[in-house]
Amino acid sequence: MKVTVVAGNPKAGSRTLDAATLVATAVTGSPVDSVVDVIVLGPGLLGWGDDKVAQAVETVAESDLVVVASPTFKATYTGVLKLFLDQFATAEGLRGVVAVPVMLGAGPAHALAPELLLKPVLVELGATTPAPALYLADTTYTTDSRIAAYAERWGPVLTAAATARTEL
Repeated sequence: MKVTVVAGNPKAGSRTLDAATLVATAVTGSPVDSVVDVIVLGPGLLGWGDDKVAQAVETVAESDLVVVASPTFKATYTGVLKLFLDQFATAEGLRGVVAVPVMLGAGPAHALAPELLLKPVLVELGATTPAPALYLADTTYTTDSRIAAYAERWGPVLTAAATARTEL
């Protein structure tokens, strides 16, 4: 099973990337295979045909399980993540990929943002999202039990769905 983390934070090496990696590792019990830290793709995100961006899109599209993460900006996911997702040429760009939407925020006010805003765009691109989205507090995700509880409850569902793709 190929597992990829996508972090759509305007800062490279962010807490968002760290949290997404922790989620992916907890859900699968293994280290991730690939990381797309979207901001490092730079200005290639603003147009079409950039080789680095195309490679990142291909990496994600060929994955079995993808954790897509963003900080909460103005009650939604970041523009840099949207720029990356717009690079998928068709509405079927994530067909067969199992996606886990994750967002980090300062408090509970936007806890529904990943479910209401990030999950639908992933589904629109063809991803399968068999589990609820996950919202994490950006200051406590490393010390609270939310990631572990999510992985315990939804890890078997997510890995079964991702494994089913590899068996097709």
